[in-house]
Amino acid sequence: MSAVAKALLAGGAALALMLGLGLHANAAEQVDVELVLAVDVSLSMSPDELEIQRHGYAAALTHERVLEVIAEGAFGKIAVTYVEWAGSTSQIVVVPWTVIANRADAERVVRQLSAKPPNSARRTSISSALEFGTDLFAESAFRGLKRVIDISGDGPNNQGPPVDLIRDAAVAQGITINGLPLMTNGGFGNAYDVEDLDRYYADCVIGGPGAFMIPVNEWSQFPEAIRRKLVMELAGPASRQWAAEEAAHPPVMLAQAQPKYDCLIGEKLWRDRSWLWDSR
Repeated sequence: MSAVAKALLAGGAALALMLGLGLHANAAEQVDVELVLAVDVSLSMSPDELEIQRHGYAAALTHERVLEVIAEGAFGKIAVTYVEWAGSTSQIVVVPWTVIANRADAERVVRQLSAKPPNSARRTSISSALEFGTDLFAESAFRGLKRVIDISGDGPNNQGPPVDLIRDAAVAQGITINGLPLMTNGGFGNAYDVEDLDRYYADCVIGGPGAFMIPVNEWSQFPEAIRRKLVMELAGPASRQWAAEEAAHPPVMLAQAQPKYDCLIGEKLWRDRSWLWDSR
């Protein structure tokens, strides 16, 4: 085979590969929102609290108001994945990417969510959870008008990269991070807690267009907080649903333009610990 023929063959193969990649990209199913639900399962969470979280997400995903907001979207469907996380190497996908367009879809997700008991592991790495969530978008077979990581947790980052740097990297990719700080102090000790976890989340964790967080001060508030949060992040800050939820159930705290909180507070508390219980 001549050099010219070889060059033409190689060029044709490259063009076919490019066309194939383009067709694959175009084949991605369009949805209104790609949503990563990232849920804290560190040892600071008691078994009862882990179950409350699971039940709260299950109830919210099948709530009539949430289903209405999904149906009102441009495509009338979202793609969701549910991840449980703890330390820097502890991230488990409980529900892989799944479309929700109606109640039957939502109930299918709930069955997956309820199939196995919650996981639990040591330490708290919000930053690694955000990195993992960001990677999940690259694996998604969907293309959303918005990409959102919805992260809940009961303490500051104490393992892995600095959380604000990972947050900023995710936001630079067009990802919005919303938060649900759990200010409940119901698990194993609170040596690594911060009293104003809501401020920490506002300054160090959440970010991106329309980013917000809803603090939970006691577990009885959790199911309603999850429902509100889903409605607001699926509808968006310019929607009537957002305005109605914010007016009816304050407070909703937006991301801060200029962080004032020490975003390394969790790492410092861990470094300066005076006891060796390796829980958070």
